[in-house]
Amino acid sequence: MTLVELANGFCCGVSPRWFEGLLWFSDMIGESVHTVDLKGSITALPVSGHRPFGLGFRPDGSLLIASADSRQLLCYDGEEIFVVAELSEAVDTDLGDMVVDHSGRAYIGSQTSQGGVILRADPDRNVAVVADDLENPSGMAISADGKRLIVAESTGRRLTAYTVYPDGSLSDRRIFADGLDGPPAGIALDVDDGVWVSMTLANRFERLVEGGSVTNRIETADQVATACALGGPQRKTLFLLTSTDAQGHKPSGAKVSRVRATIVDIPGSGLP
Repeated sequence: MTLVELANGFCCGVSPRWFEGLLWFSDMIGESVHTVDLKGSITALPVSGHRPFGLGFRPDGSLLIASADSRQLLCYDGEEIFVVAELSEAVDTDLGDMVVDHSGRAYIGSQTSQGGVILRADPDRNVAVVADDLENPSGMAISADGKRLIVAESTGRRLTAYTVYPDGSLSDRRIFADGLDGPPAGIALDVDDGVWVSMTLANRFERLVEGGSVTNRIETADQVATACALGGPQRKTLFLLTSTDAQGHKPSGAKVSRVRATIVDIPGSGLP
Protein backbone atom coordinates (compact mmCIF):
# COMPACT_ATOMS: atom_id res chain seq x y z
CA MET A 1 0.00 0.00 0.00
CA THR A 2 1.12 3.53 -0.76
CA LEU A 3 0.94 5.88 2.22
CA VAL A 4 0.51 9.62 1.68
CA GLU A 5 1.26 12.04 4.51
CA LEU A 6 -1.55 14.56 4.95
CA ALA A 7 -0.56 16.41 8.11
CA ASN A 8 1.97 16.71 10.91
CA GLY A 9 2.95 19.33 13.48
CA PHE A 10 0.68 18.31 16.34
CA CYS A 11 1.44 16.55 19.61
CA CYS A 12 -0.76 13.47 20.05
CA GLY A 13 -3.50 12.72 17.52
CA VAL A 14 -6.36 10.43 18.58
CA SER A 15 -10.03 9.68 17.82
CA PRO A 16 -10.16 10.47 14.07
CA ARG A 17 -13.65 10.99 12.65
CA TRP A 18 -14.62 11.57 9.00
CA PHE A 19 -17.42 14.13 8.82
CA GLU A 20 -18.61 16.37 5.98
CA GLY A 21 -15.49 16.08 3.87
CA LEU A 22 -12.98 16.52 6.69
CA LEU A 23 -11.03 14.30 9.04
CA TRP A 24 -11.48 15.54 12.60
CA PHE A 25 -9.17 14.40 15.41
CA SER A 26 -8.12 15.36 18.92
CA ASP A 27 -4.70 16.51 20.10
CA MET A 28 -4.70 15.85 23.85
CA ILE A 29 -1.37 17.48 24.64
CA GLY A 30 -1.99 20.40 22.30
CA GLU A 31 -5.43 21.01 23.88
CA SER A 32 -7.07 21.25 20.48
CA VAL A 33 -9.22 19.55 17.88
CA HIS A 34 -7.94 19.57 14.31
CA THR A 35 -9.40 19.04 10.88
CA VAL A 36 -7.54 18.06 7.75
CA ASP A 37 -8.86 17.63 4.22
CA LEU A 38 -7.66 15.29 1.50
CA LYS A 39 -5.28 17.97 0.21
CA GLY A 40 -3.58 18.33 3.59
CA SER A 41 -5.07 21.66 4.64
CA ILE A 42 -5.23 21.62 8.45
CA THR A 43 -7.15 23.76 10.97
CA ALA A 44 -7.15 23.92 14.77
CA LEU A 45 -9.98 24.47 17.25
CA PRO A 46 -8.52 25.39 20.67
CA VAL A 47 -9.98 23.51 23.65
CA SER A 48 -8.07 25.43 26.29
CA GLY A 49 -7.86 23.92 29.76
CA HIS A 50 -8.93 20.48 28.57
CA ARG A 51 -7.26 17.34 27.25
CA PRO A 52 -9.69 16.41 24.47
CA PHE A 53 -9.85 12.69 23.68
CA GLY A 54 -12.94 11.01 22.22
CA LEU A 55 -14.90 12.78 19.49
CA GLY A 56 -18.32 12.14 17.99
CA PHE A 57 -21.02 13.95 16.07
CA ARG A 58 -24.64 14.32 17.10
CA PRO A 59 -27.44 13.98 14.54
CA ASP A 60 -27.66 17.79 14.39
CA GLY A 61 -23.98 18.01 13.38
CA SER A 62 -22.68 19.38 16.67
CA LEU A 63 -19.41 17.90 17.91
CA LEU A 64 -19.13 16.10 21.24
CA ILE A 65 -15.71 16.08 22.93
CA ALA A 66 -14.69 13.91 25.88
CA SER A 67 -12.42 15.96 28.15
CA ALA A 68 -10.10 13.32 29.60
CA ASP A 69 -8.88 14.73 32.91
CA SER A 70 -11.81 17.09 33.55
CA ARG A 71 -14.18 14.13 33.11
CA GLN A 72 -16.66 16.31 31.26
CA LEU A 73 -18.55 15.90 28.01
CA LEU A 74 -18.20 19.06 25.94
CA CYS A 75 -20.12 20.22 22.89
CA TYR A 76 -18.99 22.47 20.04
CA ASP A 77 -21.96 23.90 18.14
CA GLY A 78 -19.92 25.69 15.49
CA GLU A 79 -19.56 28.85 17.57
CA GLU A 80 -18.63 27.94 21.14
CA ILE A 81 -17.61 25.04 23.36
CA PHE A 82 -19.70 24.30 26.46
CA VAL A 83 -20.24 21.51 28.99
CA VAL A 84 -23.20 19.19 28.40
CA ALA A 85 -22.50 16.52 31.05
CA GLU A 86 -20.44 16.16 34.22
CA LEU A 87 -19.12 12.59 34.41
CA SER A 88 -16.90 12.70 37.51
CA GLU A 89 -19.59 11.15 39.71
CA ALA A 90 -19.86 8.16 37.38
CA VAL A 91 -16.13 7.51 36.88
CA ASP A 92 -12.99 8.38 38.85
CA THR A 93 -10.43 7.91 36.06
CA ASP A 94 -9.65 9.89 32.92
CA LEU A 95 -12.03 9.58 29.99
CA GLY A 96 -10.87 7.93 26.79
CA ASP A 97 -12.31 7.28 23.36
CA MET A 98 -15.97 7.66 22.42
CA VAL A 99 -18.54 6.71 19.81
CA VAL A 100 -21.85 8.54 19.30
CA ASP A 101 -24.85 6.64 17.91
CA HIS A 102 -27.57 7.83 15.53
CA SER A 103 -29.71 8.92 18.49
CA GLY A 104 -26.96 11.16 19.86
CA ARG A 105 -26.08 8.84 22.74
CA ALA A 106 -22.37 8.98 23.60
CA TYR A 107 -20.54 5.83 24.71
CA ILE A 108 -17.33 6.82 26.50
CA GLY A 109 -14.53 4.62 27.83
CA SER A 110 -12.47 5.14 30.98
CA GLN A 111 -8.67 4.99 30.93
CA THR A 112 -7.73 2.35 33.49
CA SER A 113 -5.97 -0.98 33.10
CA GLN A 114 -8.35 -2.80 35.46
CA GLY A 115 -12.01 -2.25 36.23
CA GLY A 116 -12.63 -0.01 33.23
CA VAL A 117 -16.15 1.02 32.29
CA ILE A 118 -18.15 2.35 29.37
CA LEU A 119 -20.43 5.26 30.20
CA ARG A 120 -23.46 6.25 28.18
CA ALA A 121 -24.34 9.94 28.18
CA ASP A 122 -27.79 10.56 26.73
CA PRO A 123 -29.02 13.73 24.98
CA ASP A 124 -31.18 14.47 28.06
CA ARG A 125 -27.94 14.47 30.13
CA ASN A 126 -28.71 11.19 31.88
CA VAL A 127 -25.48 9.26 32.53
CA ALA A 128 -25.22 5.52 33.15
CA VAL A 129 -22.52 2.85 33.34
CA VAL A 130 -23.43 0.33 30.62
CA ALA A 131 -20.36 -1.98 30.73
CA ASP A 132 -17.75 -2.72 33.36
CA ASP A 133 -14.78 -4.92 34.25
CA LEU A 134 -12.88 -3.90 31.10
CA GLU A 135 -9.10 -3.74 30.73
CA ASN A 136 -8.51 -0.18 29.51
CA PRO A 137 -11.41 0.32 27.06
CA SER A 138 -10.12 2.32 24.11
CA GLY A 139 -11.43 2.60 20.55
CA MET A 140 -15.12 1.85 19.98
CA ALA A 141 -17.33 1.40 16.95
CA ILE A 142 -21.01 0.62 16.29
CA SER A 143 -22.21 -1.51 13.39
CA ALA A 144 -24.27 -0.01 10.58
CA ASP A 145 -27.50 -1.53 11.92
CA GLY A 146 -26.80 -0.04 15.34
CA LYS A 147 -27.08 -3.43 17.04
CA ARG A 148 -23.46 -4.19 17.90
CA LEU A 149 -20.73 -2.23 19.69
CA ILE A 150 -17.10 -3.33 19.55
CA VAL A 151 -14.54 -1.99 22.01
CA ALA A 152 -10.76 -2.41 22.04
CA GLU A 153 -9.43 -3.47 25.45
CA SER A 154 -5.86 -2.19 25.26
CA THR A 155 -4.41 -3.85 28.35
CA GLY A 156 -6.35 -7.04 27.66
CA ARG A 157 -5.13 -7.16 24.03
CA ARG A 158 -8.57 -8.08 22.76
CA LEU A 159 -11.64 -6.76 20.97
CA THR A 160 -14.89 -7.26 22.85
CA ALA A 161 -18.40 -7.08 21.35
CA TYR A 162 -21.77 -6.22 22.89
CA THR A 163 -25.33 -6.24 21.66
CA VAL A 164 -26.85 -2.74 21.69
CA TYR A 165 -30.50 -2.71 22.70
CA PRO A 166 -33.01 -0.03 21.61
CA ASP A 167 -32.81 1.67 25.01
CA GLY A 168 -29.03 2.06 24.61
CA SER A 169 -28.08 -0.65 27.09
CA LEU A 170 -25.29 -3.13 26.32
CA SER A 171 -25.49 -6.88 26.91
CA ASP A 172 -24.35 -10.28 25.59
CA ARG A 173 -20.66 -9.59 26.13
CA ARG A 174 -18.44 -11.76 23.93
CA ILE A 175 -14.94 -11.92 22.46
CA PHE A 176 -14.51 -10.67 18.89
CA ALA A 177 -10.72 -11.23 18.78
CA ASP A 178 -8.24 -12.16 21.51
CA GLY A 179 -4.48 -12.56 21.95
CA LEU A 180 -3.65 -9.63 19.67
CA ASP A 181 -0.13 -8.72 18.53
CA GLY A 182 -0.15 -5.53 20.58
CA PRO A 183 -2.38 -3.33 22.73
CA PRO A 184 -5.26 -2.22 20.47
CA ALA A 185 -6.27 1.44 20.44
CA GLY A 186 -8.43 3.15 17.79
CA ILE A 187 -10.57 0.97 15.52
CA ALA A 188 -12.65 1.29 12.34
CA LEU A 189 -15.27 -1.07 10.86
CA ASP A 190 -15.77 -2.00 7.21
CA VAL A 191 -18.74 -3.38 5.26
CA ASP A 192 -17.41 -6.95 5.37
CA ASP A 193 -17.38 -6.94 9.19
CA GLY A 194 -13.63 -6.49 9.30
CA VAL A 195 -12.05 -4.22 11.89
CA TRP A 196 -8.98 -2.08 11.26
CA VAL A 197 -7.07 -1.88 14.54
CA SER A 198 -4.25 0.40 15.70
CA MET A 199 -1.73 -1.90 17.39
CA THR A 200 0.12 0.68 19.46
CA LEU A 201 3.31 -0.91 20.77
CA ALA A 202 3.49 -3.33 17.84
CA ASN A 203 3.87 -0.30 15.51
CA ARG A 204 1.37 -1.51 12.96
CA PHE A 205 -2.22 -1.35 11.79
CA GLU A 206 -4.03 -4.63 11.19
CA ARG A 207 -7.35 -5.62 9.69
CA LEU A 208 -8.95 -8.39 11.73
CA VAL A 209 -11.98 -10.58 11.19
CA GLU A 210 -14.00 -12.20 13.96
CA GLY A 211 -11.88 -14.82 15.67
CA GLY A 212 -8.71 -12.75 15.30
CA SER A 213 -7.34 -13.70 11.88
CA VAL A 214 -5.27 -10.93 10.29
CA THR A 215 -6.13 -10.20 6.64
CA ASN A 216 -4.06 -7.05 6.12
CA ARG A 217 -1.14 -5.39 7.88
CA ILE A 218 0.49 -1.96 7.55
CA GLU A 219 3.81 -1.50 9.36
CA THR A 220 4.68 1.94 10.74
CA ALA A 221 8.42 1.42 11.41
CA ASP A 222 9.41 3.63 14.37
CA GLN A 223 5.98 5.27 14.62
CA VAL A 224 3.44 4.12 17.21
CA ALA A 225 0.02 3.34 15.70
CA THR A 226 -2.47 5.39 17.73
CA ALA A 227 -5.74 5.56 15.78
CA CYS A 228 -7.41 4.98 12.41
CA ALA A 229 -10.59 5.84 10.50
CA LEU A 230 -12.24 5.02 7.19
CA GLY A 231 -13.58 7.97 5.21
CA GLY A 232 -13.08 9.93 2.03
CA PRO A 233 -14.85 9.14 -1.25
CA GLN A 234 -16.84 5.89 -0.86
CA ARG A 235 -15.21 5.52 2.59
CA LYS A 236 -12.25 3.74 1.02
CA THR A 237 -9.59 6.07 2.42
CA LEU A 238 -7.93 4.61 5.51
CA PHE A 239 -6.55 7.39 7.70
CA LEU A 240 -3.66 6.37 9.95
CA LEU A 241 -2.59 8.42 12.98
CA THR A 242 0.85 7.75 14.39
CA SER A 243 3.27 9.23 16.92
CA THR A 244 6.80 8.65 18.15
CA ASP A 245 5.42 8.52 21.71
CA ALA A 246 2.85 5.92 22.80
CA GLN A 247 1.41 8.00 25.63
CA GLY A 248 1.66 11.52 24.24
CA HIS A 249 3.63 12.56 27.32
CA LYS A 250 6.55 14.37 25.69
CA PRO A 251 7.51 16.93 28.36
CA SER A 252 8.30 19.57 25.81
CA GLY A 253 4.99 19.12 23.99
CA ALA A 254 6.96 17.97 20.97
CA LYS A 255 4.87 17.86 17.82
CA VAL A 256 5.60 14.28 16.84
CA SER A 257 2.30 12.99 15.41
CA ARG A 258 1.33 12.44 11.79
CA VAL A 259 -1.75 11.72 9.70
CA ARG A 260 -1.23 9.49 6.70
CA ALA A 261 -3.70 7.94 4.28
CA THR A 262 -3.98 5.00 1.92
CA ILE A 263 -6.71 3.52 -0.27
CA VAL A 264 -8.26 0.17 0.68
CA ASP A 265 -10.55 -2.17 -1.25
CA ILE A 266 -13.30 -2.58 1.33
CA PRO A 267 -15.20 0.58 2.33
CA GLY A 268 -15.97 1.65 5.86
CA SER A 269 -19.25 1.04 7.63
CA GLY A 270 -21.07 1.96 10.81
CA LEU A 271 -20.01 4.57 13.35
CA PRO A 272 -17.87 6.56 13.79
